[in-house]
Amino acid sequence: MGVVPEGGTGPDRVALLPVDRDQERQERWRSPYRSMPDGERSALWRRRLHEAEAGLTRYLVSLGDQPQLAEWFALQGEIFADLPDGSAPSAQWQRLFFRGQALMERFLVRHYGEQVLAAWAASNAEVHRTVEPDHGRGAADPIHRIARQAELYGSDYEFDDARPPGPQQAALTITHCAIWDYREQARRSGVTITLASPCTYCTHALSANIRAKGFRPAHRLLSGPTGHGCHWEASAEERENDETTGAA
Repeated sequence: MGVVPEGGTGPDRVALLPVDRDQERQERWRSPYRSMPDGERSALWRRRLHEAEAGLTRYLVSLGDQPQLAEWFALQGEIFADLPDGSAPSAQWQRLFFRGQALMERFLVRHYGEQVLAAWAASNAEVHRTVEPDHGRGAADPIHRIARQAELYGSDYEFDDARPPGPQQAALTITHCAIWDYREQARRSGVTITLASPCTYCTHALSANIRAKGFRPAHRLLSGPTGHGCHWEASAEERENDETTGAA
């Protein structure tokens, strides 16, 4: 039995109500990043931008496509224009990341077509393999990274409530993907959005990141009353199919 305030601190505003401690603990592991400090959010936006920009540089090197380098250098200047300082609020780093992601998508699709997005994602994942710390949680590590990214956008998400994420297998469901909301807001403000759906690139990127950390990815796309979403798994176990996609 716990003491739960009801709108005040005086004895006449306190009721003795049952508090489910197991439920409290469950909520903490299902959505543990709601209180992520702003400095940590900024750092994750910077890391994501670094992975994408360094990954694209790496991909262009693999192509040996010298004629595009001048345009790529100019694009890098545009990406990093008005660079915030390290103490800037995370919202500024979010805008920088989104602008950079949109510019890089446009550059790639214009020159090489949407079919190269998977190769870019794989190149980014090689950078991710190095710069994303290992926390010793096994399969839960890449799933927690997805949760932290979902939190950056304010998406609704929860870990698989059947069991907490573990070293052999971990799962996460994003019940409402706020990337869609953010993209539409940017589109209305005049930002050019190249891809019809963020899933076109995002599913490649998250799958590649899971693989880069040594686990097998599986995902399915969701659509329903809460909007667009997706379910992700990382597993150390052998699976008949490396990855699943679909709509439910």
